[in-house]
This record gives sequence, C-alpha cells and structure tokens, in this order.
Amino acid sequence: MDSAELIVLALSALAIAGVVWWFFFFSDKPKAVSVATGSMQTLKVTVRGGYDPSILEVVAGKPVRIEFFRDETNPCSETVVFGDFGVSTQLSPHKTTIVEFTPEKAGKYSFECGMGMLHGSLVVKEPNSE
Repeated sequence: MDSAELIVLALSALAIAGVVWWFFFFSDKPKAVSVATGSMQTLKVTVRGGYDPSILEVVAGKPVRIEFFRDETNPCSETVVFGDFGVSTQLSPHKTTIVEFTPEKAGKYSFECGMGMLHGSLVVKEPNSE
C-alpha cells in the first residue's frame, strides 16, 4: 500500500468510528423529569432524533402515564419499546401517543426505538425516597 491508500483507509476508519459513536454513544445533555405526584405519574416526552427528556424519574408502585409527542416522520422513531415491562407502542407522526404501565420494582430501565438507535432511561425510585 502506498501513502495515499493508507490515508484513505485511516480516514475511512475514522468516519466509521464517528458514525458508530454518534448513533450508539453520543448523549446530548440528558435531562431528567421530576417525579410527578398523585396517583398517576404523568410525564411528557418529545421524540425528534431522540427522546427529550431522555431520563425519566418515577416512583415504584404507582401507575405511569408517558405522553410521547413524535415531532417527526423518521421511521426509526415509529415505535417505543420498554422491554423490561413488555411494552411496545407505535407512535404516530406529529401526534401524542399515551403509554401507560406500572413499574413495581426500583431500578434503572432502558427504553428505545424499535430499531435500537434512540435510547432513554426510566429511573424507578422507592416510594420513600421522594
């Protein structure tokens, strides 16, 4: 290989690494949602190239209602999956879709799009840790 081929190879490897980092490891200032009070914990999330906010905080044992507003038509964001809770919901473009379930145990749970490209976290706290 001559030097031009090595340079092209190195730049290609850097470009691939950049794409992988952007889609799987980049985290643009994750934001937390305050724990809602009352019998139903209601949270609002905007879906546009990711979840905003991407970190949701709730209390264990209380029903959770998450209002996902999908502000795009990207096919990647058409489904949101909470695998640990057996929830998979289609999100209509430019509409709000409600997802409801009750997390029984404290812990940190992930949620993602159907393609696994968009990620978020659901932090479930013990009721006495409010």
